[in-house]
Amino acid sequence: MQRILVVMAHPDDVDFGAAGTVAGWTDRGIEVVYLMVTDGDAGGFDDGISREEMATLRREEQRAAAKCVGVGDVRFLGYSDGRVEATLGLRRDIARVIRQVRPDRVLMPSPERNYERIYPSHPDHRAVGSAALDAVYPDARNPYAFPELLADEGLEAWTAREVWISGGPVVNHYVDVTGQFERKVNALRAHVSQTGHMGDGLPEMLRGWMSANAAAAGLPEGRLAESFQVVDTA
Repeated sequence: MQRILVVMAHPDDVDFGAAGTVAGWTDRGIEVVYLMVTDGDAGGFDDGISREEMATLRREEQRAAAKCVGVGDVRFLGYSDGRVEATLGLRRDIARVIRQVRPDRVLMPSPERNYERIYPSHPDHRAVGSAALDAVYPDARNPYAFPELLADEGLEAWTAREVWISGGPVVNHYVDVTGQFERKVNALRAHVSQTGHMGDGLPEMLRGWMSANAAAAGLPEGRLAESFQVVDTA
């Protein structure tokens, strides 16, 4: 495991769902690249800031958050927040980055709605999950899918052998991130426009979610975990 690509809809998505896990990966020397499909321009709570200014701010916040967990390569596609669809164009854009980065693993949001906990099932999340999964299989590995990526950009086909899905209704893998919890909190606090109003309630909210994950994983009391569905795509 040398490189991992994280594909998410908005700045802060990876930090809520997987920042502790990402910190563990980078601690082990694995290169992690972030790809954000939107700039999060529809987020925040300040009517006094334009949507263009919000997009710029949220890019800066995501770069700062990434540094908290050892990620230095953060890329943005610039799609409109709240309007993402799993189009052929989005599949091509994600497949392009997969071929550029050549990851062993791709982390993405779930394309399925989670009825037990609705918040991860934002339409943008589901659209990005669907497009990213299609980009992993079959698009990025098929040299005849989007042939312009090879003909015009010299990007050879690439097979990512594993997908990790975050926020979906099915979980088959847990990661103990107790030792990375503070870095996860710091990453989320970097998203000031989104979490600044939460104060001391942020870590307590996270502990509630992550303690439940740890209990489901059978970990001892006091441990904290993040949850995923791991899919073999080799």
